[in-house]
Amino acid sequence: MSGTGRRDKGQRAKSGKPRPGTGGHGRRRLAGKGPTPPAYLRPGHPAQRRAAASGTAAAGTAGSRKAAPPRGAARAADRDSASPERSATARSGAPGRSGAAARSGAVGSPAAGRAGASGRSGPRGQAAARASGVPETVAGRNAVAEALRAAVPSVALYVAHGRGADGRIRDAIELAADAGLPVIETGHADLDRLTDGAIHQGVALRVRPYEYAAPGDLPARAEAAGQAALIMALDGVTDPRNLGAVARSAAAFGAHGILVPARRSAGVTAGAWKASAGALARVPVARAANLVRTLASYQEAGLFAVGLDAAGEVSVAEMPVADAPVVLVAGSEGRGLSRLAAARCDLIARIPVAAGTESLNAAVAAGIAMYEVARQRAAR
Repeated sequence: MSGTGRRDKGQRAKSGKPRPGTGGHGRRRLAGKGPTPPAYLRPGHPAQRRAAASGTAAAGTAGSRKAAPPRGAARAADRDSASPERSATARSGAPGRSGAAARSGAVGSPAAGRAGASGRSGPRGQAAARASGVPETVAGRNAVAEALRAAVPSVALYVAHGRGADGRIRDAIELAADAGLPVIETGHADLDRLTDGAIHQGVALRVRPYEYAAPGDLPARAEAAGQAALIMALDGVTDPRNLGAVARSAAAFGAHGILVPARRSAGVTAGAWKASAGALARVPVARAANLVRTLASYQEAGLFAVGLDAAGEVSVAEMPVADAPVVLVAGSEGRGLSRLAAARCDLIARIPVAAGTESLNAAVAAGIAMYEVARQRAAR
């Protein structure tokens, strides 16, 4: 009894009331074990045995089979979410999963979507989704409704239990039904996992991965139409909304496609689709493993490369090659054209602006340059 009394005394304040706890934040707090590794990294799990048997273990090396790493190593690898390769592998269950397989897993149920290549709305998850080509997720009532109105290619609409009575969510359900999309009712916990903890307000939309064209398809598209090629290349433009705005201008001025680098550049995401107002359905976007080498191959095929820079030799209104097959190259707002891309261009053109004015937005500059090419071609 004396021992019990001492323990009770140590747990009570001088007033005799129970001493409040620390909530796990005191000196003797428990140490966390880190995030739970994916199923295919857990030793003894059926998914891990299947991955080891098929040669697609966590290391991701083709043609080799490795034993599952220790649990601590799996947690360390799971924390290293900065690597797109790791993120793509962890979310898809196996490297190289096709878009069709990811879509089939998404439509069945939220659990199937998580086991497959589920899109994420968090910053790290969305970056990995863009890098790996898996579906991403649009979260929030207004964002989902806008994406559906913009006809963003989607896989399925997820709605939390009991939220169908909300006016804006009901509008999203009607838009999804009109577009023939499956509407899946799920729990808040499943939506939290699907959106990577983003504020979803009870609704989320899975966006279909974009199918990029090959760089060589863009000049071939112009040749098939019997026209001089007009291609817009973006060098280091990282905002998807700028890419969408460029696509809108490209569709308006008859461009045959947009070329973007595969790395350190914006891709076709839900934000790009919304900014394009549907133009991305008409203008193909190609990804180049190396932008400078692709420009060189275009030049060998007879295209002129014209860079856009404030220090250009001629004005865009006086480009001598406007009526010839041309690829326009626009850089990012802050950095402009990279040194290698500028050196590769046959000509550097400028857009005259008022003195003291800052550099133009990349999408605005691209739109002006494409308009000038279209105007000069029509005049000649």
